[in-house]
Amino acid sequence: MTRPSLITLAIAATLSCASPGGAAAGPYASVRIEAVPHVQQKPDFCGEACVSMALAAAGVNMDQDAVFDRAGLDPMLARGCYTRELLHAVTSIGFVPGTVSHRVQPKKSKAQLNRLFGDMHGDLKRGIPSIICTRYSEKPHTTEHFRLILGFDGDTDEVIYHEPAVANGAYQRMSRKAMLSLWPLKYRDDEWTVIRIPLKPGSALSRGRVPQSAAPASRFSDAAYAQHVMGLRKRLPGPEFHITFARPFVVIGDEDRETVERRARKTIEWATKRLKQDYFPKDPNHIIDIWLFKDKPSYEKHTLQLFKERPTTPFGYYSDKHRALIMNIATGGGTLVHEMVHPFMEANFPACPAWFNEGLASLYEQCGEKDGHIYGYTNWRLAGLQLAMRGGKVPSFKELCGTSTVAFYTRDPGSNYAQARYLCYNLQEKGLLRKYYHAFRRASADDPGGYDTLVQILDAPDMSAFQTAWQAYVLKLRFPARG
Repeated sequence: MTRPSLITLAIAATLSCASPGGAAAGPYASVRIEAVPHVQQKPDFCGEACVSMALAAAGVNMDQDAVFDRAGLDPMLARGCYTRELLHAVTSIGFVPGTVSHRVQPKKSKAQLNRLFGDMHGDLKRGIPSIICTRYSEKPHTTEHFRLILGFDGDTDEVIYHEPAVANGAYQRMSRKAMLSLWPLKYRDDEWTVIRIPLKPGSALSRGRVPQSAAPASRFSDAAYAQHVMGLRKRLPGPEFHITFARPFVVIGDEDRETVERRARKTIEWATKRLKQDYFPKDPNHIIDIWLFKDKPSYEKHTLQLFKERPTTPFGYYSDKHRALIMNIATGGGTLVHEMVHPFMEANFPACPAWFNEGLASLYEQCGEKDGHIYGYTNWRLAGLQLAMRGGKVPSFKELCGTSTVAFYTRDPGSNYAQARYLCYNLQEKGLLRKYYHAFRRASADDPGGYDTLVQILDAPDMSAFQTAWQAYVLKLRFPARG
């Protein structure tokens, strides 16, 4: 005996194909596909939600985001699927929809629309729901909208459908006359377009199997980026702002588009690749926005407008609260790379103490590439550190590693940043920085400040002697470097 398919069990066996008494009041018998869960769409994801509903009825767990990802749509377009992309998605998932686009002549529209409705009704009787694309309503300039057709009431001449646009949209009703009025998409005066995607399962999907898709390149799906960019576009302060990707970041800037895209490619993508290669296999915990304001007035004005706060630094900062890097890009890209370290560190080494978090970030304020790796050079912090050394104001490394977050940021923060940076710089020059980071991260539960790991990696049981040698080394450094 052949075992019934999931589709058959979930859909076809639940049909009700006749009105009371067994006779239909109109030309079409009553039919209804039962037990189809309702899914409310995310913004502009009406088609994706419809596919997800049909799959859920068949016992296949695929949410609307996963449907979007199957469509291959560029998330930078910041919209949901149109018919072509939705068709690609349903075919990739395992449906066999056949012809979905039909032409209707306005003078023959009544007969042609009735024939197309009859085809859909016939599929409903076979347990096959359809996604139709209609105008949302009869109001002028209304948007196009996908709905999932699940039945027809022959007594009332009403179409039964799931409406993805509302929370309680299961088994809604619309007169057949109203549906046939909304169905034609009138792109041309002499020819209308009618869209219906029958969700007929292929052989694999009939057995509850969905073909595998390629693994996502990052922890965030294309759907997540599309929804994120939709929200961003509503927040843009003006038309001078442009949005681009430098995954896992979204970059927004008010310079010309070419410049914003160049900064995304040359600085953000460049640094991301090398930071991930050496330190951070995990992307940040959230999609992070990088706001690149073109100058000081733009930076101050838009930080207050967008985030309701005044910047406390002229360069830029990372806000965990707003999940954003907020930059005055006119001051250069060094602070940008510095701030990029923080969301990566947050995701990969959440227990990292402030001294190393800021030390590593500060190292890459002045950076380039060496042997295929990101490489920090001497920078403006050197002069202040050398001055503190000559005044005997630099604490021991044991004290630095034991510094609390509050103390690091409030007790002579300039010297703290500089000492941490040039310890990282020295480790880099010894070829030990990456080794130290990974060893520290692994040992952080037992060595939360990283001091014991530092002694081990340096192989320096006499840390006082090491610090004396380190200070002599730092005092010989120059910025700008000579020769």
